[in-house]
Amino acid sequence: MKRLALMIPSLALLSRPAIAALCLTALAVSAEVATADVTLQQDGTTVKVTINDRPFSDYHTDSDLPKPFFSPVLGTEGDVLTRSILFDKKSGDHPHHKGIWVAVDEVGGVKFWAEAGKIANREVKLLVPSGNPAKMRVVNQWLDPDGVPVVTETTVISIFENGLLAYDIHFTSDQKDDVEFGDTKEGLFGFRMVDSMCEAPKGEGHVVNAEGLQGTKECWGQPSKWVDYVGPVNGHTYGVALFDHPGNFRPSRYHVRNYGLFSISPFGESAYTNKTQEAKPYYLKPDGELRLRYAIYIHAGDTEAADVSGVYDAYVKSGL
Repeated sequence: MKRLALMIPSLALLSRPAIAALCLTALAVSAEVATADVTLQQDGTTVKVTINDRPFSDYHTDSDLPKPFFSPVLGTEGDVLTRSILFDKKSGDHPHHKGIWVAVDEVGGVKFWAEAGKIANREVKLLVPSGNPAKMRVVNQWLDPDGVPVVTETTVISIFENGLLAYDIHFTSDQKDDVEFGDTKEGLFGFRMVDSMCEAPKGEGHVVNAEGLQGTKECWGQPSKWVDYVGPVNGHTYGVALFDHPGNFRPSRYHVRNYGLFSISPFGESAYTNKTQEAKPYYLKPDGELRLRYAIYIHAGDTEAADVSGVYDAYVKSGL
């Protein structure tokens, strides 16, 4: 607005049509600023995300990392909802659980979830740097232990003012033959939360899915539209909900644990049912593409207060 104010003395030199055009431009800029609730700012290998000027999360793509991820993730009161990043087992369990991430084992025989292969970022493009949603596109190449490309992941991430992150993931092959996505419970779109949000005995968290099943034991391995994991952090109540998308090639299942792991994947028909169902690996052809859509809803309050069901319906209707 300071720039516009500096231009006012020169308006007398402009024609009426030019003045009208200038006013319309100013109104458009003002409207855009007013609705720009989410802002993405690229700082080297990190994209900083703010919501209504409040720090929300950072997306990390440094070449020294085994994969890209968001961390930390902050709630509306500034509380950190993600576990601190671990890089070795001496510091705690499952160091490959990092913030919010995309990875899965058994892709072309490589265990990317366990970080036996590297997911290397090749591009980050801010498609909509400010808005509701703000959007960015990331291109990540999945490399085997010898550095040979297996698949390329191109994902558009849309981030909304209410704390919803929608992932539109596209896999293409870098191989001459079909790439197998094997049957595994280790994948695909994950979140690792702080201990206080976990289910007992570690924390005071509570888990429920769209069908009304309660607890990690009941919800684990089940297909559902959504699962919500709610718990306290520093005296505030927060929730993390994962959303499946009806357009995916099959219903996904949830890897939801009482120690804080929370993920969703379509690759585990046998693994998630304790081998009571037949394994159904997916084969990505050299000229094919696999599209998967998921969302994660970071919210304040419990499942009902945050209207998880309504936000899920709005996500599906959005077409993202």
